[in-house]
Amino acid sequence: MHLLDITPRYPLSPHLFMQFMEPLGTTDSSVEAGWDFTRNQWRPEVVEIVRRLAPAMIRWGGIYTSFWKWREGVGPRDKRKPAINYLWGGLESNQVGVDEFLDFCALVGAEPLIGVNFAADGRPEYIRTVAGEERAGTPDEAADLVRYCNDPDHPERKQNGRPAPWAVTYWQVGNETSYPPEGKRFTAGENARHFLEFARAMRAADPSIRLIGWGDQESKSGTWWVSPLLDVAGEYVDYVAMHLMGQRPRRSDTILVGMEYMKDRERAWEELLEIYATLEPKIAALEEQLKASGSKAKIAITEGHLSLRPHNANFLLHEWLAGLYSAKVYNLYERHGEMVTVATAADFFGTRWTVNAVMVGGPYQRPFLMPAGVIAALYRAHIGTHGVDAPQIDGLDIAASRTGDRVFLHVVNGDLHRSKRVELKLGETKPGEAEPAERNPGSRAIARGVAYEIAPGDLGAYVHHDRPDAFIAREMNVPPGDRFEWSFPPASVTVVELDTVAQLPGRIGPGS
Repeated sequence: MHLLDITPRYPLSPHLFMQFMEPLGTTDSSVEAGWDFTRNQWRPEVVEIVRRLAPAMIRWGGIYTSFWKWREGVGPRDKRKPAINYLWGGLESNQVGVDEFLDFCALVGAEPLIGVNFAADGRPEYIRTVAGEERAGTPDEAADLVRYCNDPDHPERKQNGRPAPWAVTYWQVGNETSYPPEGKRFTAGENARHFLEFARAMRAADPSIRLIGWGDQESKSGTWWVSPLLDVAGEYVDYVAMHLMGQRPRRSDTILVGMEYMKDRERAWEELLEIYATLEPKIAALEEQLKASGSKAKIAITEGHLSLRPHNANFLLHEWLAGLYSAKVYNLYERHGEMVTVATAADFFGTRWTVNAVMVGGPYQRPFLMPAGVIAALYRAHIGTHGVDAPQIDGLDIAASRTGDRVFLHVVNGDLHRSKRVELKLGETKPGEAEPAERNPGSRAIARGVAYEIAPGDLGAYVHHDRPDAFIAREMNVPPGDRFEWSFPPASVTVVELDTVAQLPGRIGPGS
C-alpha cells in the first residue's frame, strides 16, 4: 500500500490547457477553415467541438506574428487588405482579424492571449520582404493594439462594431526569437532591450496587462536568453516563454517516420518515451534559472508538440499511442505547476496537420478531437485548483490535485501489456507536522468516487472523420472506504475523482 499525501502544495493554473491559433496559409487552412465566409461568422460545428475541448486560453501567435500587421484585419471587410503569408505560403484574407479572434475566445469561454509583431523578431526576411514590404512591428503599433482592445472609449473599435472593451490581459512579446541562426534574428541582448521598449509602450497603454517575454534557448548553442531578459527588463516580465518544439526521435534509425511505426508499435512507444525523457530537464533548467534570479516570473510554454516526419503530418498522432504520450506531457505540466502556468501540448485546429488538437476537415466531414485534444478535454474537465504530491508507483505516471475535499488523479499506465493494481491510503499533513498522519490506513476516507477510463485495448486504435468517438472515456464508480484500490488496464489513461471525508481514529470507512 502507498501513501498519497493530499496536502495542497501550490495553486494550479487553468491555463495549463491552452491552445494557439496561427494562420498557416497553404500549409494547413487552419484559422480560415473554421470561418464561414458566406455568413461571416465562425462555423457552428467548430465552435461546438472547441467548447468540448474547453481550452482555458487561446493564443493568437506563432511565427505569423513576425510579419503580422494587425490593422489590416480590422474594419469593414471589403476594405481589408490581404497579406502574403511569407512563411506558410499563400494569401491571408484577413477576414479573421483581431475582433474575430477575440469573438471566438468569447464564444468558447477562453481567455485570449495575443502575440504582437515584435519588430519581426529581428528577422531580415520580414523586416524587408522579397516583395519589398517592410513588415516589422513597432512599440507604438503594439501599444495601439492594446488601446484598441482595452480602452473603454476607443473610437475605432466602437466604429467597427464593438462598443465594450475586449479587456485582453495577456500579451506575448517575442516568438521563437532565439531559434534562427545567429545573424538571422535578434541577439539575446537585442531581444531584452527591444522587449523593454515594447513593454514600456504597452504598459503605458494599459498598466494592468501581463507580459510574456522570450527566454528560451538558442537552437544551435543551447544558450538561454532568460538571464539577459530579466537583467534588462525583469520588472516588466510576468512570464518567460519557452517552446517544447523539436520533440523529435532520438535514434538515427527511427521508425517514427511515415507509416514505418505501424510495423512495430512497441518499439514506437519506446521511442516516444525517449522523446518524452527530454522534456523535464528543459523545464527544470528554466525553473532553476528563474529561481536563481529571484524573479517572480512564471513559465509559459506557448507551443509544444511532437515533431515527426512527414512534417507535422504523421498519422501516428491519430492513434492511441499519441494519447498516452499527451497524457504524460500534461501530467508533467501538472507536477511542475508551481512554475509552469501556461502550457499546451498541441497546435489548435486545421484540416491537414496531425499535431492539431482538433481536426476540422472539409465539407461533409465532422470535426473531431485528436488524441491530444481528447486528453486535454478530459483533464480540463477533471482537475483540482491545487497541485498535490503524487507517488510514482510500479511504472504508473500519476499527477494529483485537489479542490476542497475532492481529490483528482490523472493516471497513465504506459505498460502496453500489463494491468497495474494500486492501493492508496490518503493522508494529509497537518499544520506543524512534517509528514502525513499515519494513525490509520489513511487520515481521510473515500465517501464517493468516479473513474473515467480510456483503454482501447488495441495499439492501432485511431480517430478519424468516420470514427470521431473512438476514445470516449468509460465512467465507473469507485467504492467508498478507507483506501483507494484500483486496477489500471494496459495502455490506459484514467482520471479519478474522490470525494473524501475526515476519518476518525480507530474507525474504518467514511467518517465525519
